[in-house]
Amino acid sequence: MAENKKKVLEMLAQNKISTDEAYRLLSALESEGGAAEDTSKAGTAAKMKSKYLRVCIVPGSEHEHGGKADRVNVRVPMTLIRSGMKFTSLLPPEARDKVTGALHEKGIDFDMRNLKPEDMDEFLEALSDLEVDVVSSDGEAIKVFVE
Repeated sequence: MAENKKKVLEMLAQNKISTDEAYRLLSALESEGGAAEDTSKAGTAAKMKSKYLRVCIVPGSEHEHGGKADRVNVRVPMTLIRSGMKFTSLLPPEARDKVTGALHEKGIDFDMRNLKPEDMDEFLEALSDLEVDVVSSDGEAIKVFVE
């Protein structure tokens, strides 16, 4: 864990992340390392408190000297995701069929008619386990997670 804290501080020193981002990362590392194993009930309660889906892209070291590099820091409220899922019930059947057909053409076997409001909490709880952490060959860091 000390290694991860050091990496966060190095990224802050190199202006790859903001002070606020560094604080959040360090807080997350402390809560991970300092907490004893939770019971499944306590772990579920913590997951339900997730408020945002985050997508962050930080340019790699190659971009530092080459000029401008785009940074991405998106925070989507979980309430927006919940509302979007409720919105699907308002779609006319023809539109739902078109979406299902388009997904099927792309190889995604998902039928929008099976999306029910009572399944939302289970879906959002599962989403809280999502963590994507990719570093490209040029050092660009891509992170998708729930906080």
